[in-house]
Amino acid sequence: MGIFSIILVIAGLSLFEIVNSIDNAVINAEVLSTVGAKMRKWFLRWGIIIAVFLIRGLLPWVIVWGATPSLGFLGSLTATFSGDPGVKHAVEASAPLLLIGAGTFLVFLFFHWLFLEQKNYGLKGERFFYSNGVWFYAVVSVLLAVIVFFAQRQDPLMAFGAVLGSTAFFITHGFKQNAEMAEQRLLNPGMPDISKVLYLEVIDATFSIDGVLGAFAFTLSVPLILIGNGLGAIVVRQFTISNIDRIKQYAYLKNGAMYSIFFLGGIMLADSFGFHIPSWLSPIVTFLVVWYFFDKSRRSMKRSTAER
Repeated sequence: MGIFSIILVIAGLSLFEIVNSIDNAVINAEVLSTVGAKMRKWFLRWGIIIAVFLIRGLLPWVIVWGATPSLGFLGSLTATFSGDPGVKHAVEASAPLLLIGAGTFLVFLFFHWLFLEQKNYGLKGERFFYSNGVWFYAVVSVLLAVIVFFAQRQDPLMAFGAVLGSTAFFITHGFKQNAEMAEQRLLNPGMPDISKVLYLEVIDATFSIDGVLGAFAFTLSVPLILIGNGLGAIVVRQFTISNIDRIKQYAYLKNGAMYSIFFLGGIMLADSFGFHIPSWLSPIVTFLVVWYFFDKSRRSMKRSTAER
């Protein structure tokens, strides 16, 4: 991988992490506004270490190691930079299992947002899907059946990977729903500050799974994922303490994040079935989708200001 490709991948990972973590940043900012300065400083200092190194660094490392146990724990970290043909072959052999699981997870995540989550309608058709939310479970069930049908003809382990992806989605979705319901309790001034901060770390871990799995659409290199997602997480932490009110005014950033997730999930699924996907496609698609909805948000803000 050349230096330009590395920079493009890291930039794409950072942007994806930022837009995918806006909801998390809003929750963090609202809860932190109710805690004392000491605990707020602790969260912003030590919390970033936990968020970047223990979650966004360790989790993709463990996933790659689990998909390719023959490499060993340390070998999974350096595998993509190894010149050993055997290591390269092991990574390529395990890639479909990892990609089909992560791709299934992301596509399910997109359809859940499209059918069931309240949103600012950024494209035609979104209102129609939301008004027919009951079809979400039918759509993802049929989609999983189709993916598993074609995957098992290629490799039974790929079919198992798709099922793992769907299982991971429903498990993490349950934790997310609980985290969102717990937000009101966290805003209670009677709750101890330490409890609020520790719960924020749990919420951050739950929300980070989307970004970690989406990162594999950009690269299987754990060091690059650590750098890209880490930079994005640091930027999100800065939003949390300084510009969160302005960020909330960009009404369609969430749409950009979710359509990015849909395209990245599709790229992963296609890649897992052997279609050649150039390494530059994921970051370019992410930049274009996010820019479209960022610009749409900006124009919406200007219209609202002009109407006042």
